[in-house]
Amino acid sequence: MKTKGMRVTIPARVKGCKSLVLDNPVIAASGTFGFGREYAEYIDLDKLGAIAVKGLTPAAREGNPTPRIVETEMGIINSIGLQNPGIEKFIAEEMPFLNQYKTKVIANISGNSVEEFVIMSKRLSTEKGVDAMEINVSCPNIHRGGEVFATNPEMVELITSAVRKATDLPIIVKLSPNVTDIGYIARRAEAGGADAVSMINTVLAMAIDIHKQKPVLKQVFGGLSGPAIKPIALRQVWQVYQSVNIPIIGMGGIMDGDDAIEFILAGATAVSVGTGNFVNPTACLDVLQGMRDYLENHQINDINQLIGRAHQ
Repeated sequence: MKTKGMRVTIPARVKGCKSLVLDNPVIAASGTFGFGREYAEYIDLDKLGAIAVKGLTPAAREGNPTPRIVETEMGIINSIGLQNPGIEKFIAEEMPFLNQYKTKVIANISGNSVEEFVIMSKRLSTEKGVDAMEINVSCPNIHRGGEVFATNPEMVELITSAVRKATDLPIIVKLSPNVTDIGYIARRAEAGGADAVSMINTVLAMAIDIHKQKPVLKQVFGGLSGPAIKPIALRQVWQVYQSVNIPIIGMGGIMDGDDAIEFILAGATAVSVGTGNFVNPTACLDVLQGMRDYLENHQINDINQLIGRAHQ
């Protein structure tokens, strides 16, 4: 598959910092692609625009107790709780594998404090092969941090600003849909120095087992993802595009190329494919091919011509 007409850029806003240039606008979403190893058996990772790796924390986390995932009619509800090996084990064991590929690597990081975000940012900035950082202020499945940060505009700006001072890598702030005014939150991320925002994270949800007569998930609530949330995600991308001057990475229920094109038309510069990977391990490349087919069918030479076009 050719890259002509599909390259997108998240430009650096601060002199001396780095831009993020993707050969194509399709990113494997954090939390749904692991560190790429399993999917490498099914697809050529070099054909992806980027891989947003599984969410990282300073120390290893076992995650939430089970059951922590439930299937719904139009997606899944998860309460994984950021299970991960910790940043040092990621660097030692996963980065050598990822460095075999030219695909950009976006490190998704979470912390319980501003200081933890800063420590992780500094550490990852020195690591070969990390091309950008996705600041996850919006995980709904952890007791500390998580949505406490995402729903607090001041904290979003404070964390973003602190990370901006700690790294010259591109900063992408991942936003929660579980807020009253996502445009305002995005503006605070922009004010803090974010180069882009990614959205949306999962929608808070739950399921009840009518036979046991109690919640299915051990933690009661989890994050809903998949096709069910696409209309919500699309609406919020539209709103944020009207609110900020930085690029948007759109996500939420993208299953095929047509879904992705909707997000681009709403204002996204790139898209992330998440739950679709669980249904179809070649989903990312299928989405990319669908986008290429759309451009060809509509005689459009450059995907960038479509960004926000629906607003016109």
